[in-house]
Amino acid sequence: MKHTLSALVQDQPGVLTRIAGMFARRGFNIDSLTVGSTERPGISRITMVVPGDEQDVEQMTKQLYKLIDVLKVTDITHVPCVERELMLIKVNASPDTRSDIMDVAQMFRARIVDVAEESLTLEVTGDPGKMVAIIKMLTNFGIREIARTGLVALTRESGVNTEYLKQQPALASV
Repeated sequence: MKHTLSALVQDQPGVLTRIAGMFARRGFNIDSLTVGSTERPGISRITMVVPGDEQDVEQMTKQLYKLIDVLKVTDITHVPCVERELMLIKVNASPDTRSDIMDVAQMFRARIVDVAEESLTLEVTGDPGKMVAIIKMLTNFGIREIARTGLVALTRESGVNTEYLKQQPALASV
């Protein structure tokens, strides 16, 4: 299972290197990693998507807390969150397929950010499921390149779990 860890760290040189090194030394992998400033000067948020079971995540968390610049680590996997990722995807686009690709882009609220004679580049923002879905839809046209930012996430203050709501038949059609 994949887990999402959110860590608040001191904004100091080498913090990311120490975290990545700690994961590598212990044989843990990182599927997605994003780092950025927070609302507090001198503090950065690191969002990591890591594979593993509950025991692995507990071990990762304990190891992170041993690093001096790590202030707080939270496993937000099962907490209601807003999750987003940015992806640029370059797709083969002949004159015959260009309008079909534009229809897919519109369906996913993607923006066309570059137009070339034989390709279109789309900018897509959304949750990881949206990224998988648009890649699947565009695969038939021929994907040339993909660049993804990695996941960013914040817990929902409202406590509303949109994944739970999607699974409710009466609410799914609303």
